[in-house]
Amino acid sequence: MTERTFSIIKPDATRRNLTGAINAVIEKAGLRIVAQKRIKMSRALAEEFYGVHKERPFFGELVEFMTSEPVVVQVLEGDNAVAKYREVMGATNPANADEGTIRKLFAVNVGENSVHGSDSQDNAAIEIAQFFKAEEIVG
Repeated sequence: MTERTFSIIKPDATRRNLTGAINAVIEKAGLRIVAQKRIKMSRALAEEFYGVHKERPFFGELVEFMTSEPVVVQVLEGDNAVAKYREVMGATNPANADEGTIRKLFAVNVGENSVHGSDSQDNAAIEIAQFFKAEEIVG
């Protein structure tokens, strides 16, 4: 079933100019990039986006990191896109990620793990709506 998911190429990856290399892995996996833009995430947006982690000890550090450099936000489309992209990203901790996954190839560490991807269809819809207007998504 064709569906959409949301992706962020995080500051550690944009700082190292890896957007194209990460996009190549995404496309090779059979996902289509139907919307993409480079933005500087505001503190307010980062706090809202990661609000689920507000009570966690790493929340402040996460917000600081996500607002430190530009990020690339994307809408990906394909068969079972949410599950497919989670597979392509690899484990949160790059040390545990499978060979060939984005995190195994590019992540610095568990905190600077290069990409975010939605964990469910419901969250994908919410996350896409936070960053994109419908007319920005072509596909």
